[in-house]
Amino acid sequence: MTDATPPANASPTVLLVHGAFADASSWNGVVERLLAAGVPVVAPANPLRGLSVDASYVRGAIAQIPGPVLAVGHSYGGAVITTACADLPNVVGLVFVAAFAPEVGETLLQIEGDSRDSVLTTALVELRYPTGNGAETAVEFAISAEKFHEAFAADVPAGQAAVMQATQRPAAQACFSEPTTAAAWKTLPSWAVVASGDYAAGSDVVRSMAQRAKADAIEVDGSHVIMVSRPQVVFDQITKALASLG
Repeated sequence: MTDATPPANASPTVLLVHGAFADASSWNGVVERLLAAGVPVVAPANPLRGLSVDASYVRGAIAQIPGPVLAVGHSYGGAVITTACADLPNVVGLVFVAAFAPEVGETLLQIEGDSRDSVLTTALVELRYPTGNGAETAVEFAISAEKFHEAFAADVPAGQAAVMQATQRPAAQACFSEPTTAAAWKTLPSWAVVASGDYAAGSDVVRSMAQRAKADAIEVDGSHVIMVSRPQVVFDQITKALASLG
């Protein structure tokens, strides 16, 4: 990110927000393609400490990017951009990649409760982390080693999935229990990638949310981490959005 003022006709910067149990490296295949195409891109670390905290962090990151921004969220990252991008003047569109696009007042726990495709709740292990307030701790979740491949990354080679499992970042309970306070998809053009074999977020609820947001959506074969297993598909949908935005 820079303070330099871009030309008036500058191409939007693509901001990639990762989801729970992942980090920014999950976007590497997409980033490589965007850079090769000359598209400015940044993939910040999502704190995964709670929807309000994470949305504030991402909102601050966007505010420091000169020129227009196309915000892209994967999984829980979709809920983050849904909240963070509301009323930000430089955000010109949203892309949801196997992602949540919640309505105001909804929690991800509520959304997941309606999914018939998601097996995520049966794959989670409960951990605790220090809050920084004396000896106080709070709950966070990770995906068990035994169920990570099947639930999260079924179409990724087993060896690669094992690395992803070992390096996963747990997400605080507040990521899933805090209600959404804004819905940027109501006022911004949206695009989506729905993975038909998404057993984490659940293909059914991802599809339903994309329809509700009136997103220009494509549905493809693949797991929840479609940007890892099929980065070209995600790249193509992002560039379609960029072309539509002019």
